[in-house]
Amino acid sequence: MAKVLIVEDDELIAKGMASHLAEAGFDPLRVGNGEAGITRLRYERPDVCVLDLMLPLLDGWKVIETARGEGIGTPIVVVSARGSEQDRVHALEIGADDYLVKPFSMKELVARVRVAARRGVRAQEAERGDPIQIEELRVDPRSVQAYVDGKSVELTPTEFRLLYALALEHGRVLTRDELLQKIWGRRLTRRDRTVDVFVRKLREKIDHNTPRHTFVHASATSSKHNRKRSFLHSWGQPAESFLTGRTQSDFPVPS
Repeated sequence: MAKVLIVEDDELIAKGMASHLAEAGFDPLRVGNGEAGITRLRYERPDVCVLDLMLPLLDGWKVIETARGEGIGTPIVVVSARGSEQDRVHALEIGADDYLVKPFSMKELVARVRVAARRGVRAQEAERGDPIQIEELRVDPRSVQAYVDGKSVELTPTEFRLLYALALEHGRVLTRDELLQKIWGRRLTRRDRTVDVFVRKLREKIDHNTPRHTFVHASATSSKHNRKRSFLHSWGQPAESFLTGRTQSDFPVPS
């Protein structure tokens, strides 16, 4: 039976989540503040954590950052009334695996938790790998950071995981669906633009600081009107992404 840690200070909501998760076959455990939440994550290692953000003693943001900083790979499903794009993206950037905005359907919560439990604890391969050098870009999994000409580009943990996944497949095109499964553990849905957002952030932090090369690219899918793959920057909807060390002059200017 998969153990689910619920970190929620609203007792009514916490009881409701626990009840529905128990009915679905999970073993729920409730705590009411962030400090108790990080302690349970450290010593009990639940299969999934359902986490509110606005918590007493230690807020949810800090719980995520602390857990990921200590190498705790428990999948974290955020449940919060904070529903702005900035809040959702920030939670994913610092290490959350999923995000539900209150109010939400309990059936959907159970489904998200079931997916997270099936996905399992995050592997920590990045910490064991060797640095990857591509021209002036160095991707170093030991420091969980990337460097351009020796200077850190200050990636978040999620940005690093995406860049590292691209670097491991240097030169090969990876689809949105592949990247979502590798980094976030879920399948692509019609309106999911998570990969687009993070590819854009990588470009801003890396390619904007490398005048000699362009590293992070996106390739448009072909259609009956355009059989050739074209390299896109800010003028197209990226469909697939990959990492190279090609010079700026290697890429065509779109008409």
